Amino acid sequence: MISFNQPPFAEKAQRYMQQAVKNRKICGDGEFTKRDNSWIEKNTGCKKALLTTSCTHALEMSALLIDIKPGDEVIMPSYTFVSTADAFVMRGATVVFVDIRPDTMNIDETLIEDAVTSRTKAIVVVHYAGVGCEMDTIMDIAKRHDLFVVEDDAQGIMSEYKGQALGTFGIFGCLSFHETKNFSMGEGGALLINDENYIERAEIIREKGTNRSKFFRGQIDKYTWVECGSSYLPSELNAAYLYAQLEEADKINNDRLASWNKYYELLKPLADKGVINLPFIPKHCRHNAHMFYIKAKDLEERTRLISFLKGNDVTAVFHYIPLHSAPAGKKYGRFHGEDKFTTKESERLLRLPMYYGLTAKDTEYIANIIYEFYGVKL
Repeated sequence: MISFNQPPFAEKAQRYMQQAVKNRKICGDGEFTKRDNSWIEKNTGCKKALLTTSCTHALEMSALLIDIKPGDEVIMPSYTFVSTADAFVMRGATVVFVDIRPDTMNIDETLIEDAVTSRTKAIVVVHYAGVGCEMDTIMDIAKRHDLFVVEDDAQGIMSEYKGQALGTFGIFGCLSFHETKNFSMGEGGALLINDENYIERAEIIREKGTNRSKFFRGQIDKYTWVECGSSYLPSELNAAYLYAQLEEADKINNDRLASWNKYYELLKPLADKGVINLPFIPKHCRHNAHMFYIKAKDLEERTRLISFLKGNDVTAVFHYIPLHSAPAGKKYGRFHGEDKFTTKESERLLRLPMYYGLTAKDTEYIANIIYEFYGVKL
């Protein structure tokens, strides 16, 4: 069976984790957490990176940092994971969903401004599949309406929009290092801070509302509770596991891109015949091969194709159920405008196996099964 995902692993991980234990500093913010933060800062250009226990928690920190309160509204796509909305709903906000673009599956930037009201506090963008949203337009809207922009960049590490790293356009970017992501620490994430005025408060929120970070830097002689916060600091063992991969980031990224390009090459004839649709990458975007998806004709065809792949030892999956159609989405949010593409396109999309170490032989086998399903020879 070809699995949908295999978590990335780098050989130095075990040695680094053993080193973390020997250092007798495994609770976080040790040597490897600092190395991870520095790598992220250097490779994205953000003002400050703070490793977190998940991307969900990075989003929650964002909501706290921009002081989301009951009555505020936050604009976002409905086609995303629940964490994108949860982080702001937990602070009392109403989420306002707008439709997506059918080409990139990202929020339709041309529909955002019409959803802005006097209560709108922020725009939350999701860079689906590591392909950047149209940030020039979105940042212009935010500037004219005095809105915060938060980037849910869970899938976008090492991706760029017009030469700039995703996660560095808005006031905050939120990364994921879940086991399904390009680089993994099992469960984990990072908050990218792009305005240095928020660094100190972010450190406090991340450390349970205390100024503990300043204490360890020797800036104060004792630390105390100064702000509301939570425990968003991951274990040093997780950080060590991640750093081994970050040292090999280009190798891992290039391996994934090779698999992505092979899929595209093999399946393009089917797309040219109009049988399926393939991912679209705008020329001004650099993606990271986070996923390779295809779109079937409709939900019924997708269901049959997933079953056919499974019957031939290939695990393919779909996601997401649009949030506005979920019980909590109806309770805590509303859809602004027409759902022209969100539901329809989400029902067509299926993700093929994609991970570091996927072989060319595997991609060829998977492509052959898809051709067989459609009764076309490769």
